[in-house]
Amino acid sequence: MAKSNKVIITCAVTGAIHTPSMSPYLPVTADEIATSAIEASEAGAAVLHLHARNPHDGSPTQEPAEFEKFLPQIKESTNAVINITTGGSPHMTVQERLQPALKFQPELASLNMGSMNFGLYPMLKRFSKFDHEWEKDHLENSRDLVFKNTFSDIEYILESCGNNGTRFEFECYDTSHLYNLAHFVDRGLVQPPFFIQTVFGLLGGIGAHPDDLMHMKRTADRLFGNDYHWSILGAGRSQIPLASIGAAMGSNVRVGLEDSLWAGPGRMAESNATQVSIIRQVLTGLSLEIATPDEAREMLGLKGADKVAF
Repeated sequence: MAKSNKVIITCAVTGAIHTPSMSPYLPVTADEIATSAIEASEAGAAVLHLHARNPHDGSPTQEPAEFEKFLPQIKESTNAVINITTGGSPHMTVQERLQPALKFQPELASLNMGSMNFGLYPMLKRFSKFDHEWEKDHLENSRDLVFKNTFSDIEYILESCGNNGTRFEFECYDTSHLYNLAHFVDRGLVQPPFFIQTVFGLLGGIGAHPDDLMHMKRTADRLFGNDYHWSILGAGRSQIPLASIGAAMGSNVRVGLEDSLWAGPGRMAESNATQVSIIRQVLTGLSLEIATPDEAREMLGLKGADKVAF
């Protein structure tokens, strides 16, 4: 598989980790999510990774009706690849999490590649005042939370969404997740090119040290050779530094308010576009070209925006 020298920027617009009280800039309503996603696309993001929120209290939801409020607007206003989460929230069942990807048949969907502890509770030390009761519980309950992604769960998502022509962003939070992906490759359930999002800095997964990044890259190279496109997701303060290291080594990058609320030390990102602009400046400084949405489609072997169900 010929490698492109262009870099795909993914923007994860809202996610299910951060809560509304943590930042006034976190998109919650459908209009906010749509506006923020469109701005991120205009700033250079080729892929938009989308979750939905309950518009009344900002809690994560996988109700297709909430996605339906912003998906058509984003599609109409941008040429970006729309990537719908199948991760949803760690507190949901796999059946709940899969609803929007099954209904809307996107070009791309995220897929978590293994069960793991998913510790969000350390954020309670940084954020002590919450506007909604669910927010504190959301963090506190993660002390005893396993984000369930069994082999059966993964196979169910692969087969259900794969039948619709949806391809996957494989989210790998540790080296074991890379081996899990290799298992499904060996079984013939996924075909190259693989879009592998290596995730660093979530409590319960691999750390955010550059050595961790190198270990994941060496493992992926050994398992998948030239059959994959690598991308870097650094959580919190590691977002831009790890993406920069990875980009210098040939990776694609992911930013967005799902992964970090910050635009620099002590400075909150006022939009997703802010973070896209920061990483785009880094990429330009490294003399790297930014992939357009259509170039990303070609690189990842996607079916095209005209074949989705929204």
